[in-house]
Amino acid sequence: MRMSRRRIFVAGHKGMVGRALCRLLELQSEVELITATRDQLDLTDQSAVQQFFRRQQINEFYLAAAKVGGIWANNQFPADFIYQNLMIECNLIQAAHQADVQKLLFLGSSCIYPKLSPQPIAESALLTGPLEPTNEPYAIAKIAGIKLCESYNRQYGRDYRSVMPTNLYGPYDNFHPQHSHVIPALVGKLHRAIVNNEPEVRIWGSGNARREFMHVDDLASACHYLMSLPATSYCDGLEPMCSHINIGTGVDCSIRELAELLKHITGFDGELQFDTAAPEGTLLKRLNVDRLSGLGWTAKIELSQGLSELWSWFCQQNLAK
Repeated sequence: MRMSRRRIFVAGHKGMVGRALCRLLELQSEVELITATRDQLDLTDQSAVQQFFRRQQINEFYLAAAKVGGIWANNQFPADFIYQNLMIECNLIQAAHQADVQKLLFLGSSCIYPKLSPQPIAESALLTGPLEPTNEPYAIAKIAGIKLCESYNRQYGRDYRSVMPTNLYGPYDNFHPQHSHVIPALVGKLHRAIVNNEPEVRIWGSGNARREFMHVDDLASACHYLMSLPATSYCDGLEPMCSHINIGTGVDCSIRELAELLKHITGFDGELQFDTAAPEGTLLKRLNVDRLSGLGWTAKIELSQGLSELWSWFCQQNLAK
């Protein structure tokens, strides 16, 4: 007798994280992948989301949908970031519960932690101090998502898990010159400088801020691994009721080191100019990944390898235009 496949919904499948999850899940023969475009489903429309879940008979759910952006976008559009992310999380998690979806994975962000968290940042640092002001609205929305999952677990016995990825990069990132994070912003700037034969590339900040970067395919692997664990293993030592787990590499580098590495990979022969008057956020941020490694998973893709692959992909995309 042929076994029925697990119906897994990935919300946000057109984003960088959602695409990586779909690439991985599509390789699983026992999985029937479910997705919906923005035209097909408005995630901020509660009624539409509830109807979608009632129709689809979903077994598992990866919540990767979010409104995201870099420092500039978070500063300029704080209302958009907090409102849209809260609506997406509330609508989707409640609809999943109402449709009796027992397994869910919520993807948050490392910006949930206080600005002055002890380094590397452990999961226990959550709600222990003030947030980084430049992305506080987005961070508060992501914290609400964690607490939604915890609350449904406590009240209804759901298996709703939360993971907090470090800074991500990879194919299908947002390369907008103003709205992007540091790696896609640098990739875009270097590409334009090479094409236009520009003598320099200007970078926000002093270059001394340190960040941890992870390839999005590693994130997808970690998410799939954590979802495959039985609840007893996943929840071991977590309070309250299966709280969040950090996903990262445990290794950081300075923005200056990152820029120099990308300069080498891209072959840009101009100068890197650091704008010390521009904001650069928290000076040091790296995640403690002891819980994740204790559960048996570690990152595989080295930064130099991942950036080289990203540069090749980006150049191919631009040639295809």
